Amino acid sequence: MSLRLAFMGTPNFAVPTLAELIGASHDIACVYTQPPRRKGRGLGEEKSPVQKFAESAGLPVRSPLSLKDADEQAAFGALDLDAAIVVAYGVLLPKPILAAPRLGCFNLHASLLPRWRGAAPIQRAIMACDSETGAMVMRMEEGLDTGPVLMAERIAIGRKTYGELHDELARLGADLMGRALAGVERCSVTETPQSPDGVTYARKIDKGETQIHWTQPARMLDCHIRGLSPAPGAWFEAKGERIKVLLAETAGGKGAPGEVLSDFAIACGEGALKLLSVQRAGRAPMEWAAFLRGFPLVPGEKLA
Repeated sequence: MSLRLAFMGTPNFAVPTLAELIGASHDIACVYTQPPRRKGRGLGEEKSPVQKFAESAGLPVRSPLSLKDADEQAAFGALDLDAAIVVAYGVLLPKPILAAPRLGCFNLHASLLPRWRGAAPIQRAIMACDSETGAMVMRMEEGLDTGPVLMAERIAIGRKTYGELHDELARLGADLMGRALAGVERCSVTETPQSPDGVTYARKIDKGETQIHWTQPARMLDCHIRGLSPAPGAWFEAKGERIKVLLAETAGGKGAPGEVLSDFAIACGEGALKLLSVQRAGRAPMEWAAFLRGFPLVPGEKLA
């Protein structure tokens, strides 16, 4: 059975779910996304990944700044929707929007709720050294990621970077949303309220927290680096230059925090860190050994 849907999303993470819904032959009445942003040196406007994909598929697109306006809410209600599907939209849905679709609004969230509600769940799970994460489809309420869960999948984080886990969860989430929506159609899914225990919030990544502080334990810095790789990237300073670290691993050795050791590992507050992939400003990523050939560091040298 085909449902009449609105899709609401903005970044690359949301595109696989929109593709899944199109492939399942649902009637996408309209795609909502955030307005184009000015980007680059010329400050030209760039459409969101969802808008680009929707337009390539011939779907109508709306990009209001807010959905609080009565005219916008009336236009949404006039779509006569069965459901709205929300994936990383980034715009608050007021009560009249939530109440408009016949079956409700359903959100795909990339964490094991109630852990990591909010804007940056994938990064925060890695940065906190969590062993697993997942994707969940929930019925939307007025609260921040508080609604009952329809369906969930868990995956191990292991040594994955943010970029790798982002792509894996985007694919997993698209399939999960397709299955959850099919269950909603058949009235065969059970909605489970979230536990009041274990609630944490995944605040947006701030540039001020991306610097590597060598006084921290090596294990925590390894998670910090992977959680910010490839973007915005964790970084340190050496010889007045900012170096982005894309991948590292814990290593043996001791020294003052930030000290370059004899095997070119970097001493931390506990243990040491072997850098594997780094990037200088304006250059391509490179392996640590190749970096050292063009940017020599001497054992005993101190990194900031």
